[in-house]
Amino acid sequence: MIARALLLAFWLVWPLAASAEVAVPPLSGRVVDQTGTLSASDAATLTQSLKDLETRKGSQIAVLIVPTTQPETIEQFSIRVAEAWKIGRKKIDDGALLVVAKDDHKLRIEVGYGLEGALTDVTSRRIIDEIIVPRFRSGDFAGGISAGVDRIIRIVDGEPLPAPRPEASHGDNNSDLASFIFSPFGLIGYVAIAALMRGLMGRLLGSGVTAGIVGAVIWFLVGSMVLSGILGVAAFFITMFGDSIMAASQAASRNGGRGGGGWSSGSSGSSWSGGSSSGSSDSGFSGGGGSFGGGGASGSW
Repeated sequence: MIARALLLAFWLVWPLAASAEVAVPPLSGRVVDQTGTLSASDAATLTQSLKDLETRKGSQIAVLIVPTTQPETIEQFSIRVAEAWKIGRKKIDDGALLVVAKDDHKLRIEVGYGLEGALTDVTSRRIIDEIIVPRFRSGDFAGGISAGVDRIIRIVDGEPLPAPRPEASHGDNNSDLASFIFSPFGLIGYVAIAALMRGLMGRLLGSGVTAGIVGAVIWFLVGSMVLSGILGVAAFFITMFGDSIMAASQAASRNGGRGGGGWSSGSSGSSWSGGSSSGSSDSGFSGGGGSFGGGGASGSW
């Protein structure tokens, strides 16, 4: 009877224990700090160094700081993150990940297959023990992370790796174009196109053509059929009924007195300024499809 009760308790508690794993954070940038350990300037400087490495070598390095990995070991958590983020280029596997579990006093360097010949387990352990840990013990977390990453970068720079593909510059051009389209100037351009199409083809056909143009542009920039479809449909209805919505809004504003003014005087930018300092200037970063096999080393302080 007791054994049956214990078995029942095990099966009831096991799903709860399994679900208690620390979730893998979204890859919001090359530096993801969930503890507030790094200042905005520290994160920005580190991000720029990692970005420069990728530009000249193609390799990707990311840094993740979390409060804890419990109930998992840092090795288990770090390989889950590496597999989810896919740092490094596909089939070259030249990625590396530095994970710091601050409350656990644990850290790990996870190394992709393509860097295991240069960033060996022994080398990774020496970087941890001789460069990072001494600074952590003195409370200099930013200095320890920066010095450790700098050493990893120097090792990767000395490794003969395939050169970055020239298509990377095309992505930068797309990013600049996307910034222009979603700027006020882009909005003015959309309004002008919508007005021209409606004037030439009528309300219904003009709205359809405008929606097609918007959808095609978004698909070219983002590569997502779903997003281009959603924004294309939105453009159709805005073009179709935008003047009616605007007229109704102006009438409501006149009738409501101060009601509309109160809404417009709200904090127009606070939600952006309150975002994560580590990812705000690096939001376009994503893993390149690299693979990991558990190479690297762990340490503590």
